[in-house]
Amino acid sequence: MASGGPPFDLQATHEGLEALVRALRQEEDGKQLRKDLAKNMRTALRPGAAAAKSSVMAMASAGLSHGPSLRSAVAKKIRPEIKLGGRWSGARVKAFKTPNIRGFTNAPKRINRQGGWRTLTYGHEPWRTQTGKPGWFDDSFVNDAAAYRAAVHEAMEDMARRLAARGR
Repeated sequence: MASGGPPFDLQATHEGLEALVRALRQEEDGKQLRKDLAKNMRTALRPGAAAAKSSVMAMASAGLSHGPSLRSAVAKKIRPEIKLGGRWSGARVKAFKTPNIRGFTNAPKRINRQGGWRTLTYGHEPWRTQTGKPGWFDDSFVNDAAAYRAAVHEAMEDMARRLAARGR
Protein backbone atom coordinates (compact mmCIF):
# COMPACT_ATOMS: atom_id res chain seq x y z
CA MET A 1 0.00 0.00 0.00
CA ALA A 2 1.31 3.48 -0.82
CA SER A 3 2.33 5.70 2.06
CA GLY A 4 -0.24 8.28 3.10
CA GLY A 5 -3.12 6.08 1.98
CA PRO A 6 -5.88 4.71 4.16
CA PRO A 7 -4.89 2.07 6.75
CA PHE A 8 -7.14 -0.47 5.00
CA ASP A 9 -7.74 -1.71 1.48
CA LEU A 10 -10.55 0.36 -0.05
CA GLN A 11 -12.04 -0.83 -3.28
CA ALA A 12 -15.20 0.61 -4.77
CA THR A 13 -17.08 -2.60 -4.04
CA HIS A 14 -19.31 -4.08 -1.41
CA GLU A 15 -16.22 -5.43 0.39
CA GLY A 16 -14.64 -1.97 0.23
CA LEU A 17 -17.70 -0.50 1.91
CA GLU A 18 -17.53 -3.13 4.65
CA ALA A 19 -13.83 -2.32 5.22
CA LEU A 20 -14.68 1.37 5.44
CA VAL A 21 -17.46 0.72 7.95
CA ARG A 22 -15.09 -1.41 10.09
CA ALA A 23 -12.55 1.42 10.07
CA LEU A 24 -15.24 3.92 11.06
CA ARG A 25 -16.24 1.76 14.03
CA GLN A 26 -12.67 1.91 15.35
CA GLU A 27 -12.64 5.71 15.43
CA GLU A 28 -13.68 7.60 18.56
CA ASP A 29 -16.36 9.58 16.74
CA GLY A 30 -17.19 6.72 14.37
CA LYS A 31 -20.92 7.19 14.83
CA GLN A 32 -20.76 10.75 13.52
CA LEU A 33 -18.44 9.69 10.69
CA ARG A 34 -20.91 6.95 9.67
CA LYS A 35 -23.71 9.52 9.67
CA ASP A 36 -21.63 11.79 7.44
CA LEU A 37 -20.84 8.92 5.05
CA ALA A 38 -24.51 7.91 4.86
CA LYS A 39 -25.53 11.53 4.26
CA ASN A 40 -23.02 11.92 1.42
CA MET A 41 -24.08 8.63 -0.18
CA ARG A 42 -27.76 9.59 0.12
CA THR A 43 -27.00 12.94 -1.51
CA ALA A 44 -25.29 11.11 -4.38
CA LEU A 45 -28.45 9.05 -5.01
CA ARG A 46 -31.00 11.86 -4.76
CA PRO A 47 -30.95 12.69 -8.50
CA GLY A 48 -31.84 9.05 -9.26
CA ALA A 49 -34.74 9.13 -6.81
CA ALA A 50 -35.94 12.38 -8.36
CA ALA A 51 -35.79 10.81 -11.83
CA ALA A 52 -37.88 7.84 -10.64
CA LYS A 53 -40.42 10.18 -9.02
CA SER A 54 -40.65 12.20 -12.20
CA SER A 55 -41.14 9.04 -14.24
CA VAL A 56 -44.03 7.75 -12.12
CA MET A 57 -45.69 11.18 -12.11
CA ALA A 58 -45.56 11.14 -15.92
CA MET A 59 -47.67 7.97 -15.97
CA ALA A 60 -51.02 8.46 -17.69
CA SER A 61 -54.09 8.78 -15.49
CA ALA A 62 -57.22 7.00 -16.61
CA GLY A 63 -60.36 8.29 -14.99
CA LEU A 64 -61.62 9.73 -11.75
CA SER A 65 -60.25 8.78 -8.38
CA HIS A 66 -62.13 8.63 -5.11
CA GLY A 67 -59.06 8.60 -2.93
CA PRO A 68 -55.47 9.67 -2.78
CA SER A 69 -53.64 9.82 -6.08
CA LEU A 70 -51.80 6.60 -6.86
CA ARG A 71 -49.00 8.37 -8.72
CA SER A 72 -48.23 10.89 -5.99
CA ALA A 73 -48.49 8.23 -3.26
CA VAL A 74 -45.94 6.05 -5.06
CA ALA A 75 -43.69 9.06 -5.72
CA LYS A 76 -43.67 9.94 -2.01
CA LYS A 77 -42.44 6.44 -1.18
CA ILE A 78 -39.32 6.59 -3.40
CA ARG A 79 -36.19 7.28 -1.36
CA PRO A 80 -32.48 6.56 -1.35
CA GLU A 81 -31.65 3.94 1.28
CA ILE A 82 -28.21 3.60 2.86
CA LYS A 83 -27.25 0.81 5.25
CA LEU A 84 -23.83 0.58 6.81
CA GLY A 85 -23.19 -2.69 8.59
CA GLY A 86 -25.52 -5.48 9.56
CA ARG A 87 -26.72 -8.13 7.15
CA TRP A 88 -26.66 -5.86 4.12
CA SER A 89 -24.38 -2.89 3.47
CA GLY A 90 -24.84 -0.64 0.51
CA ALA A 91 -26.72 2.14 -1.19
CA ARG A 92 -29.85 1.90 -3.32
CA VAL A 93 -32.93 3.78 -4.36
CA LYS A 94 -36.02 1.98 -3.17
CA ALA A 95 -39.74 2.33 -3.80
CA PHE A 96 -41.35 1.41 -0.49
CA LYS A 97 -44.79 -0.19 -0.16
CA THR A 98 -47.95 1.96 -0.10
CA PRO A 99 -50.27 0.31 2.44
CA ASN A 100 -52.72 3.21 2.81
CA ILE A 101 -53.57 3.64 -0.86
CA ARG A 102 -56.91 1.90 -1.42
CA GLY A 103 -55.52 -1.45 -0.24
CA PHE A 104 -52.90 -1.40 -3.00
CA THR A 105 -49.86 -2.21 -0.87
CA ASN A 106 -47.56 -3.26 -3.69
CA ALA A 107 -48.39 -0.40 -6.05
CA PRO A 108 -44.77 0.51 -6.94
CA LYS A 109 -44.04 -3.09 -7.87
CA ARG A 110 -47.29 -3.69 -9.76
CA ILE A 111 -47.28 -0.55 -11.91
CA ASN A 112 -43.69 -1.36 -12.93
CA ARG A 113 -44.65 -4.88 -14.17
CA GLN A 114 -45.02 -5.58 -17.86
CA GLY A 115 -48.10 -7.75 -17.22
CA GLY A 116 -49.83 -5.21 -15.00
CA TRP A 117 -52.17 -6.30 -12.21
CA ARG A 118 -55.68 -7.73 -11.91
CA THR A 119 -58.44 -5.69 -10.30
CA LEU A 120 -62.19 -5.78 -9.95
CA THR A 121 -64.29 -3.37 -11.98
CA TYR A 122 -65.74 -0.87 -9.48
CA GLY A 123 -65.21 -3.44 -6.71
CA HIS A 124 -67.37 -6.09 -8.39
CA GLU A 125 -67.05 -8.75 -11.07
CA PRO A 126 -65.68 -8.95 -13.76
CA TRP A 127 -61.95 -8.96 -13.20
CA ARG A 128 -59.79 -6.93 -15.56
CA THR A 129 -56.08 -6.42 -16.08
CA GLN A 130 -54.70 -2.94 -15.59
CA THR A 131 -51.28 -1.79 -16.70
CA GLY A 132 -49.36 1.13 -15.31
CA LYS A 133 -46.20 2.34 -16.91
CA PRO A 134 -44.01 -0.75 -17.32
CA GLY A 135 -40.38 -0.08 -16.55
CA TRP A 136 -40.94 3.37 -15.00
CA PHE A 137 -38.59 2.60 -12.11
CA ASP A 138 -35.93 0.59 -13.91
CA ASP A 139 -35.76 2.87 -16.92
CA SER A 140 -35.09 5.87 -14.66
CA PHE A 141 -31.64 4.49 -13.84
CA VAL A 142 -30.53 2.90 -17.12
CA ASN A 143 -28.75 5.90 -18.61
CA ASP A 144 -27.23 7.31 -15.42
CA ALA A 145 -26.45 4.18 -13.39
CA ALA A 146 -22.70 4.61 -13.86
CA ALA A 147 -22.88 8.24 -12.69
CA TYR A 148 -24.79 7.28 -9.52
CA ARG A 149 -22.37 4.43 -8.83
CA ALA A 150 -19.40 6.78 -9.33
CA ALA A 151 -20.93 9.38 -6.99
CA VAL A 152 -21.43 6.78 -4.24
CA HIS A 153 -17.85 5.53 -4.73
CA GLU A 154 -16.61 9.11 -4.53
CA ALA A 155 -18.42 9.56 -1.19
CA MET A 156 -16.74 6.37 0.05
CA GLU A 157 -13.32 7.53 -1.13
CA ASP A 158 -13.79 10.96 0.48
CA MET A 159 -14.46 9.27 3.82
CA ALA A 160 -11.41 7.01 3.35
CA ARG A 161 -9.23 10.06 2.64
CA ARG A 162 -10.70 11.76 5.71
CA LEU A 163 -9.77 8.74 7.86
CA ALA A 164 -6.31 8.54 6.32
CA ALA A 165 -5.69 12.22 7.07
CA ARG A 166 -6.47 11.55 10.76
CA GLY A 167 -3.83 8.83 10.90
CA ARG A 168 -1.02 11.18 9.90
